[in-house]
Amino acid sequence: MSEIKTVLQANEISIVFGGLTAVSHFSCELKEGELVGLIGPNGAGKTTIFNMLSGVYTPTSGQITFMDRNDKVRIINKKSPAQLNKLGIARTFQNIRLFNSQTVADNVRIALHNQRIVNPLDVLFRSPKFRRDEKLMDEKVNELLEILKISNKKYELASNLPYGEQRKLEIARALASNPKVLLLDEPAAGMNPQETEELRQMIELIRKHFNLTVLLIEHDMKFVMQICERIMVLDYGRIIAEGLPEEIKKNPDVIKAYLGSEA
Repeated sequence: MSEIKTVLQANEISIVFGGLTAVSHFSCELKEGELVGLIGPNGAGKTTIFNMLSGVYTPTSGQITFMDRNDKVRIINKKSPAQLNKLGIARTFQNIRLFNSQTVADNVRIALHNQRIVNPLDVLFRSPKFRRDEKLMDEKVNELLEILKISNKKYELASNLPYGEQRKLEIARALASNPKVLLLDEPAAGMNPQETEELRQMIELIRKHFNLTVLLIEHDMKFVMQICERIMVLDYGRIIAEGLPEEIKKNPDVIKAYLGSEA
């Protein structure tokens, strides 16, 4: 049996803002196909870690490596978000970021831009290559909207979607870049129980369908415990526990720092 490959690895990464250490010596290793949770109190540094893994912030020290779609291991500390997106890392944000004045389909189409194979001359002269590319883009948009069950809203403005469907659209946009690793920043935030359950099923579906490795931040502990195979707990910028959901529930340091009566 072949060994499961490491897709994304952070080794002792830290970041300092104005003399304040926001994250200190954080390490993690994500294996191909894993679904891992990162939890912790507000201000623990979870989103800061996501920002380093997705190129928004550059670590002050430490190293991040990523195995791209061609199985080439790269050091990505200083890569921009756009460069990492092309390599195969996509993310969503705690605060939904959509083009609200554009249709649902156009939001996904815009996210497909880095996969286009045409040049400006093809576009200008509407060449056969351009027409083939347009057809492929349409097919990809339709596929993603169908999988996320919002194809019936294809021509609606993104701003008119219910909150839960806006979350789905944001995930569809992330998937449009054909990622290898998907970072989900509080995907269940603001959702009611029915929407949260639909989201759980959808994440499990897209993980298998697209062969994704998923790392998620989430405050909904029931959601985290149901969906994650492994959980890391962060407090004051440091990992204080890591293990299976059942182990995390019973960990005294986690209960003290975060879970409390919810455990």
